[in-house]
Amino acid sequence: MSSLALGLDLGSSGLRIALLAAEASAGQPLLIETSCPYPRPFEDPEGWRQGFRSLVAGLDPELRHRIGAIAIAGTSGTLLCCDADGGLLPAPLGLALPYHLACQEQQQACQHLCGSAVSPAASASGSLARALRLLERIPALAEPGPQGPSHLLRHQADWLMGWLLADWRWGEEGNNLRLGWDLQRRCWSGSIARQRWSAALPRICPSGTVLGPLAAEVARLLDLPDDCQVVAGSTDANAGVLAVDPGEGDGITVLGTTLVLKQFVTAPIEAPGVSSHRVAGRWLLGGASHAGAGILRRFFDDDQIRELSRQIDPQRPTGLDLLPLPRRGERFPVDDPQLEPRLGPRPTSDALYLQALLEGLTALEQQGWRRLRQLGAPPLRRVITLGGGARNPQWASLRRRALGVPVLLRPGLSAALGMARLARRAAGRMEDPRPAG
Repeated sequence: MSSLALGLDLGSSGLRIALLAAEASAGQPLLIETSCPYPRPFEDPEGWRQGFRSLVAGLDPELRHRIGAIAIAGTSGTLLCCDADGGLLPAPLGLALPYHLACQEQQQACQHLCGSAVSPAASASGSLARALRLLERIPALAEPGPQGPSHLLRHQADWLMGWLLADWRWGEEGNNLRLGWDLQRRCWSGSIARQRWSAALPRICPSGTVLGPLAAEVARLLDLPDDCQVVAGSTDANAGVLAVDPGEGDGITVLGTTLVLKQFVTAPIEAPGVSSHRVAGRWLLGGASHAGAGILRRFFDDDQIRELSRQIDPQRPTGLDLLPLPRRGERFPVDDPQLEPRLGPRPTSDALYLQALLEGLTALEQQGWRRLRQLGAPPLRRVITLGGGARNPQWASLRRRALGVPVLLRPGLSAALGMARLARRAAGRMEDPRPAG
C-alpha cells in the first residue's frame, strides 16, 4: 500500500485538510478533502490544535495509517508567544495576535529595526509590529535565561508544526518575512538579530524542507505512523499557488475571507504592502487586502448571497462607490492603517447592495493588479481564481469587465491541496533539514 500526503490549511475562518496519494503519476486523484470551523476563537491556538486533531480523527483509519508526510499552511502574520517548549501561556497572554491587527504605535520602531521602510516587516500590519506589542505585554520575552530563550515568537503554521515535531526551533521562511526575515540575504533584516529578544526568533528553513518524523507521543495521539515526516509548509496564499501551478503571465486571485493577489516575477521586489516569496525555486510577488468575501457575511448568509447574486446584472453598474473593508486599516493595494471603510449608503434593494459590495471588492482587485504591474510584475494574460468567491459567476463577470483578461474559476483548488502536493514532493526527495539561518 502506498503512502499518502496530508496538507493542512489554517485559514481565516476554519481548517481544511487534503489527502493525496504519494505517487505523482498523471491522473492521481485527490482522495479526500474536508474542513471544519475553529472550535475556539481564531486567536486561541488551542483551537488550531483541536481542530486539526478532529479532522485527522475523522479520516478512515486505513487512510490515516498510510499518511507518510504532512505540511501546514497558515495565515501569514498571525503571531503568538509561547514558552520555550511551545507551551501556551495563560490567557490572555497566550492568545495570538491575528494577521489583520495593525499596531500603528510600533511602526516607527519597526522601520528602525528593519533599516528600511519598504520591508514587509516595516508595516504596522507586519508581524514585527505584533512582536513588539507582545514584548510590551510579556517583558520576559526580552530576558533570555542562561539555558536559552524562556519564550518563543512563532507564527500560526510554525507553532503547530513545532507541536507535531515536539521541537519548536523551526520557522518556515515565507511565514517569517513579515517578522523581518530577508529572503535574499538569508538573515534577519537590519538590527533585529542584535536585539535581546532575538533568541525568541525561529531558526529559518526553506519551504519544503523535511524536518523529521512526528514526535512519538503526537503520532500515538493522532493515530498516525511513527515515520510520518513533517515538511515545512508555507503561507496560506502561497499554498494556493502551489495548488494551481500557474503558467507564464498567470495571476492568482484568492477570494477567501480576504482578497489575495499573487504573480510570479523574475526578481524579488520590495515595496510597502507587498512581499516577495520564494516558491518552488521562483520569486512570487503578492499582496493581501484586509477586504474580501468575509465582509459579505456581515450582511448576508451564504444562501442569501447565492439567491441575491442571481438577481445581479453585471452589465448595469450600481453607481455606488463602496470600500468594503471589515474595519479601519488596509495593507494592500495601499498600506494605510488609518483607512476607513465605506459601507454606505445602503440601497433598499439587497441585491443592489450585494452588487455594490462586489463592485467595491472588484475595484480593489483591479487596483491591486495595477499596483503589481507598476512595481514590475509582467502583464496579466489571465487570472486564475481560488477560494469560495470563485463559485460566484456574477462576481466573475464583474471582474472580467474590470480586469480586461480571461478569469478562470478554480474553487476546488485549495491551499490544503497545495500543501498536500508540497508534502508529497518533499517526502519523495527526503531531504535532510537545511536551515537557512
